[in-house]
Amino acid sequence: MALFRRRRSNDSTDSSASVATAAVAAFWDAWPSLRPALAESVDSGTPVAPETSEKVSELVRAIHPDMDWEIGKAPEPQAGGLDDMDLSTDIDPAKLLEQLAALDDPSRLTDAPAYAMTLRPGATEDARVVSERWSRSAPDDAEWTFRPVLPADHDRLTATVNWEDHELDLSHVSVSMRVDQANGRIDVGVYHPDNMFLSTETRRRLADHVTLLALGEDQVVRWVGRVEPLDERPLDPLPPTSMPSVAKQMGDLLGGTDGWVTLHGRLPLQGAVEILLRHPVTRREYPALSLFVQVLVPYTDADSDRLPKDSSSTALAELEAGLKQILGDDGALFMRQSGAGQRMYIYYLDPESGVLPEFETALMDWSEGKIQLRTQLDPKWSQFELARRPYVRKLGR
Repeated sequence: MALFRRRRSNDSTDSSASVATAAVAAFWDAWPSLRPALAESVDSGTPVAPETSEKVSELVRAIHPDMDWEIGKAPEPQAGGLDDMDLSTDIDPAKLLEQLAALDDPSRLTDAPAYAMTLRPGATEDARVVSERWSRSAPDDAEWTFRPVLPADHDRLTATVNWEDHELDLSHVSVSMRVDQANGRIDVGVYHPDNMFLSTETRRRLADHVTLLALGEDQVVRWVGRVEPLDERPLDPLPPTSMPSVAKQMGDLLGGTDGWVTLHGRLPLQGAVEILLRHPVTRREYPALSLFVQVLVPYTDADSDRLPKDSSSTALAELEAGLKQILGDDGALFMRQSGAGQRMYIYYLDPESGVLPEFETALMDWSEGKIQLRTQLDPKWSQFELARRPYVRKLGR
């Protein structure tokens, strides 16, 4: 079976990507000389030495001018279940005993990193894309974990912060949330009993801080509209930890269950068509995936509408499951369209992961006809936007 590929890219996009790639490489070249001072700052709980701080800021802003950074202790390791354990026959018995002990006491995981460095791309999409590349290209470092964005941290929602000579216990915070379905946003109000004693600036800072801890940087950018401090306790107060579930419900309202919608219709000269579409989705959710891959797969066992059935349905499902396993975090399916004896897939892959050859190899054994494949560097997801455009109005956005 032959696979046909065509690769094209935009020169200006390639140029900016090359600049960012060089800046990321420069950061990691400098990392060995920076890490001792950064670790000392975390251990002592004191600010990073000015010379080191300025150097890190210079390197980070060379990656993207909107980028910021922070360091701190790495999150405490979480215990997994039996499914997460390495039970291979050649595992070191001592390692196996360590894993079993960690099921009851995660602190016994001895290889967990002690420090975390986090980039802060904020709301800038291009910055978020390159922060992911920074994280994925990080060197192995047993003592440090490298995060491309600030994640949610519900443990810190019970901590105390000291601002403006006020000791603020975050466990006393409650929030209100108003869903703006028309704009796909959630407006958040944040109440703390001490708000009345705080300056306007500090109240806003506290509201933003709580929202960020509750949702994480990506989800704040994706879902949150306005964040306002409240002078009075909400009529229907909610804990900040409820915010992710509200964001999940918003996604289900705008699209389908777990981010997928299924559409049925008929196309001229083609007949019945069934479309599975990832919606809603933004570039920020898959920042490393910029290689567009279109796969056309013929099938032979079809119903009267020429949609797949029985043996072809089973074979297609097995093909999709195999591709998903191969891709892992290095790629994702975005769209699937079936009709007229052919199923079209749109995937996006991480072009620097090296997963494409294995992905192609998995297509070679298809027995129901010749598969066609086309790839193109597409960091703006232009091809996906073009493919889904006819259906966006029907989906309401």
